[in-house]
Amino acid sequence: MAAERDPITCHVLDTTTGRPGASINVVLIPLSPSPSASQTSLLTATTNSDGRVTNWSNKSGDAGRVIRSLISECARKEGDASTTVCPVGSSLWKIEFDTGSYYGEGKCFFPKVELTFLVKGGEHFHVPLLLGPYSLTTYRGS
Repeated sequence: MAAERDPITCHVLDTTTGRPGASINVVLIPLSPSPSASQTSLLTATTNSDGRVTNWSNKSGDAGRVIRSLISECARKEGDASTTVCPVGSSLWKIEFDTGSYYGEGKCFFPKVELTFLVKGGEHFHVPLLLGPYSLTTYRGS
């Protein structure tokens, strides 16, 4: 039986070859303030042969549970300090792709791609990255 996918996933496609971006190291970090975020904030993965990350790893072992908990815990509550960046019920996350290692030293303009995005509890968030050595495109996938 296949493992259930985590609430935040990603996919890398190499636009120069038309193939998946396999074996790219990826880090997922909650940016919203949270008491336990510092202990569990480092979620890591490597894209598979299809260029996808469907499950993350962390020190506690159950990264999917940790992500769901952080999404809920990090979400801005009614009465919290006002911000237009992170509306009530949302949390702010960052995903980092180690593209320099993928293309090789000095062979790309973006050696690290960092994307910051909003997450709402109870939804799945898929972050595709269309990548070339000198360009990138991203969007909210399904």
